[in-house]
Amino acid sequence: MYIGLISDTHGVFSQEFRDFLAPVDEIWHAGDFGGGLETAKEIAAFKPLMGVYGNCDNQGLRYDHPQFRFWDCEGKKILMTHIGGSPGNYYPEARNLITQYRPDIFVCGHSHILRVGMDHRYNLLYINPGACGIQGWHTVRTALRFRIESGEIKDMEVYKLAR
Repeated sequence: MYIGLISDTHGVFSQEFRDFLAPVDEIWHAGDFGGGLETAKEIAAFKPLMGVYGNCDNQGLRYDHPQFRFWDCEGKKILMTHIGGSPGNYYPEARNLITQYRPDIFVCGHSHILRVGMDHRYNLLYINPGACGIQGWHTVRTALRFRIESGEIKDMEVYKLAR
């Protein structure tokens, strides 16, 4: 499966990101859609969407997108939540979820900082796609795309766009 990964759109899903994500099979959104349900619906109309709500998302959006998701994708166990922290400094709720579910891949957003790396303590791949929206302090808007095939993560690409 070819995955597009975004977070922190805060109501903005611009054409440049649509172009980058056009070839993917599914979009994962790590929270803070912004714009209420409209932004989530816009993304879901573009590609199948798997998302979680963020701290800036309203109650209407929270009915369709839970606080966290845990699922299997092509032999990899995925755990996604918005506020996760980072390896060595996870938020308590995220650390509890990681301990409970033991994912292969942990996806979060919130920081607006792109970061990908192995967390050897929990034996997982940590992925935060940064922010693809324009709200926040970040200077670069980012997104990721990658493949998961037969339990392998392949061809990870970063898209960067000046804010």
